[in-house]
Amino acid sequence: MKILVVGSGGREHAIVKKLAETSRKPELYAVPGNGGIAKIAKCFSEIKATDTENIVKLTQQEKFDLVFVASDDPLACGLVDAIEKIGVRAFGPEKKAAEIEWSKVFSKGLMKKYNIPTAAYEAFGSFESAENYVKGGIKFPVWIKSDGLALGKGAIRAINVDEACDILKYIMQEKAFGDSGNSVIIEEELIGQEITVLAFCDGKMVKPMASSQDHKRAFDGDKGENTGGMGTFSPSRIYTPEIADYCMRNIYLPTIDAMQKEDRKYKGVIYFQLILTAEGAKVIEYNARFGDPEAQVVLPRLKTDFLDIIDAVIDEKLDEIGIEWEDNAAVCVVIASGGYPVKYAKGYDITGIEEVDKIDGFTVYHAGTALDSDGGFKTSGGRVLGVTAVDKDLPSAIKKVYSQIDKINFKDMFYRKDIGVK
Repeated sequence: MKILVVGSGGREHAIVKKLAETSRKPELYAVPGNGGIAKIAKCFSEIKATDTENIVKLTQQEKFDLVFVASDDPLACGLVDAIEKIGVRAFGPEKKAAEIEWSKVFSKGLMKKYNIPTAAYEAFGSFESAENYVKGGIKFPVWIKSDGLALGKGAIRAINVDEACDILKYIMQEKAFGDSGNSVIIEEELIGQEITVLAFCDGKMVKPMASSQDHKRAFDGDKGENTGGMGTFSPSRIYTPEIADYCMRNIYLPTIDAMQKEDRKYKGVIYFQLILTAEGAKVIEYNARFGDPEAQVVLPRLKTDFLDIIDAVIDEKLDEIGIEWEDNAAVCVVIASGGYPVKYAKGYDITGIEEVDKIDGFTVYHAGTALDSDGGFKTSGGRVLGVTAVDKDLPSAIKKVYSQIDKINFKDMFYRKDIGVK
């Protein structure tokens, strides 16, 4: 069996590694992949994840049996639709279903229409209308979010009118996130702890995975700018069975039912970013795929054969499979390039990866790495590595990951020292 995974980050490395563990032992390929993925899969690094035309051609040439579309941009480009059109099995939501991530205007409208708990908001398609709104006596703080995809950085907090106007200029006029900022959402700030719950969906059924909690801010104590994620841990300490039941009844199933009613059957992985407020759990946002770095703590805890679940999702037979999880905990600490998420250099040699990777209970996931001519690794992105440790419980996993992480080194690297303490 030949499987192509589309994407290049730590999430894709986690997916490829999990597929390599399945009982069917498939041949693995990636577009474009990264340095770590290249050690276990053949990478077509010259093809971009958003190059739908050439990925379709490659799929036909290589006769792939399955294409796993793992990252947000190719989902938004309709790659799943294009692969299915040539008669090849694809994992991931079709373009109109993936809009639940690539348009916040759509997703917030969906939640409002179907009474799915979320923050109060308004949507704006012009700078002038958004500026008039924030000057009109609204309550601060608020969150201003670009409508489209922005690498996890498109949500910015404003504490007063002047700050809100500056942010609107940054997003809508200076085009900090390109066309993603043509429209914005301005929403009330919700107070509470955030939880991520990923779930498998086959269009009609939803099966949640183990819970996790992400750390978005760049520096310790949740200081600094929003990033794509500086670390995560699983399970969440605060996601109780009672909260899980509430979310299933009021968020998970209603979301999938709403997508069905909108003629957007949702198949793949859906990411529920939740916040536990005094009024109960509410949705911050949806993603249309595994989170990064959440995949790096959730997938290592999965006991059931990953490929069996993928088949059940594609064939709409999720009700026929039981999904089991290890009774343990996992923590992932992201090592980033100095200056991330704003400006950073690339091309630095990395040492110590193999030393940590071979320790029992550790996995080093590659996000922004490339192979050099000698078979070593060099930096090629802002988030470079995700060091994951698995142990019997969260305190043990946290202690474990920080006991070995300093064996890895490259110029100007940094990481948070407080992952897992939420």
